[in-house]
Amino acid sequence: MSDQAAELRKRIDELRSIKQAKTIAIISGKGGVGKSNFALNFSLALSQKGKSVLIFDLDIGMGNIDILLGVSAKYSIVHLFDEHLSIEDIIEQGPHNLSYIAAGSGLVDIFSMDEEKFQYFLGEFKKLINSYDYILFDMGAGVTEGSMYFMLAADECFVVTTPEPTSLTDAYAIIKHITQKNKDMNIRLLVNRALNHKNGLNTMNRLQHVIKRFLNVQVNPLGILPDDRTVSEAVVSQVPFLLFDQKSSVARAITQIADQYTGQDINIEKKVPSFFLSKLRKFIKER
Repeated sequence: MSDQAAELRKRIDELRSIKQAKTIAIISGKGGVGKSNFALNFSLALSQKGKSVLIFDLDIGMGNIDILLGVSAKYSIVHLFDEHLSIEDIIEQGPHNLSYIAAGSGLVDIFSMDEEKFQYFLGEFKKLINSYDYILFDMGAGVTEGSMYFMLAADECFVVTTPEPTSLTDAYAIIKHITQKNKDMNIRLLVNRALNHKNGLNTMNRLQHVIKRFLNVQVNPLGILPDDRTVSEAVVSQVPFLLFDQKSSVARAITQIADQYTGQDINIEKKVPSFFLSKLRKFIKER
């Protein structure tokens, strides 16, 4: 028994000695809340801090990470399956060494792939888990049974909402859906398009209170982004707002959020192993 315990400790130590990406699912209860814009600019803010980051656009058919970057991606997740390419072949490079995989179109639903495709995807994705500090999944708005597996397998979920009542209601609904499956899921809230800091803080506190009262779940604040016209100007120019005007209030805010997040994220420094692949494999097997 002691030999088995020693072997187990050795295996855990080996896992911790290897860099493993932290996986983050970025989600929203409804569309139009600025989820993809946040995902892209937050990823860039992490990259500017010297972190190796991959953003994976999983809003199949509706993805717009490449559009927000003002580029036309040569490859997308569709090519992984249709042309049986290696996952490294479909990774595109953005500014500040940011890596991304475009969603593309033509694939009905990555989350409903057959067993052969799923095993191929797992094998390919395994190649990435030790190559990055963070892998962010920009999920489609709302939730399907298949996309739920990715959310639950991720190390963390970031829920993006705005102060609008419909957005808050939908954010609450998707958090309820997730926590019914896993009450211990690590969830963080991002309030986007706040009229001012007080408005954002009140929105954050109100939603946290409702979630705690009715779901008995504690969700942590990620941060608040102001309603800044720089965002719409940047979208029109197809330049991430963090690069479009670094002195804008929204650029300063997202930089601060990235600073605070990485300062709190001791898992990266401790090299805590990610169990994304094993959890995803388990969920798919049980479906």
